[in-house]
Amino acid sequence: MATTYSISDLAREFDLTTRAMRFYEDMGLLQPERGPGGRNRVYSGRDRTRLKLTLRAKRLGLSLSEAKEIIDMYESPRDTGAQLQKFLLVLGQHRKQLEAQMTDLQANLDELKTHQREARLLLARLEGKSKP
Repeated sequence: MATTYSISDLAREFDLTTRAMRFYEDMGLLQPERGPGGRNRVYSGRDRTRLKLTLRAKRLGLSLSEAKEIIDMYESPRDTGAQLQKFLLVLGQHRKQLEAQMTDLQANLDELKTHQREARLLLARLEGKSKP
C-alpha cells in the first residue's frame, strides 16, 4: 500500500501553510485525490515529490509556472534531451537575471560605502573645528 499524506502532514513537513498548499494545487503543481465524502485531500508520494521540487525551484528563484513546466516535463514520456535543454535554458535565463541583480547590488553597496566615507570625513572635520 502506497504512503499517503494529509494536507497538514505535508504543510508541517515543509513548513508551509495549508493555504499555500491549496494555492500550489490551484496552480496545478499538486493533484491530491479526495478522501471519503470528497472533503479531505489525500496527497500521494508523487505529490510530496512535486512539492519538494517546487520548493527547490522557488529557492532557485524560478516562478511557479516555470517550476510547473519543468516538473511536468519530467513526468512526460518525451525526449529527455529536449527536457534537459529546456531546463538548462530556464536556468541560464535565471542566472543572467541574478547576475544582473548582483551587479546592481554591488553598485549600490559601493555608493553606500562612498557616502559613509564622506560622512565620516565631514564629521571628523566638524569635530576638529569644535575643539579649542
